[in-house]
Amino acid sequence: MENLEIYNQIKEVPEEAQKKIGGGRLKGMTDIKPMWRIQKLTEIFGVCGFGWKAPIKNKEIIEGANGEKIAIVDIDLYVKIDGKWSDPIEGTGGSSFVAKESNGYYTSDECFKMAYTDAISVACKSLGMGANVYWGDSKYNNAEENKNKKNTTGKVDNLDKKITEKEATAIYAIMTRKGVDVVPNLKKNYNITNTKDLTRRQYISILTVMKKMPDKTTTTESQKDATATPNEDKKQTTNNMKE
Repeated sequence: MENLEIYNQIKEVPEEAQKKIGGGRLKGMTDIKPMWRIQKLTEIFGVCGFGWKAPIKNKEIIEGANGEKIAIVDIDLYVKIDGKWSDPIEGTGGSSFVAKESNGYYTSDECFKMAYTDAISVACKSLGMGANVYWGDSKYNNAEENKNKKNTTGKVDNLDKKITEKEATAIYAIMTRKGVDVVPNLKKNYNITNTKDLTRRQYISILTVMKKMPDKTTTTESQKDATATPNEDKKQTTNNMKE
């Protein structure tokens, strides 16, 4: 099989599977209808459960700002080629569980379903699915370009809002504690240089990864303690011998 064989089969998104975002900061950008991805996975690899599968490996609710809560779902997408299952293709998705709106707080009973759908879209992107949209005017690639456009509806997807200054400071501290070189990391992955410019979706993605990493400072301190203990013991022993 050629390396780009599957990529070239799934990179084009038909007009009927594209959805223009009509309002908010993302107005005018393109989203992809979820069922198109399911159709293409089934078309290329086979029936769900037999030719492809996307088991959930983690789901959780995390605290957001101002009393908001976010549902996070992590999946491993597997596809079967020539009778052999692939290695896991990771995907992380998020959706608002409790969101603060103009009329008060709104609780979604579909947050995990929406986060699961989002996670599948992330994993499918690694296969090249919808690549032509992502190369062009997808909601992810053009967020920076459209961030200053006027919001004519007064309603914006909470996941695409910028995080608060408090959260920006907190995520910087967490990344530093985990031993991450913050500015180069932000530049490489999001084309920004300041945590204040992170969206909530990006913030959640980083936080999810950071939670799985050990604290570098903690490890270093533990190593120092482990190194210091024998020396202290030796010093004490020497003192006792002198006595």
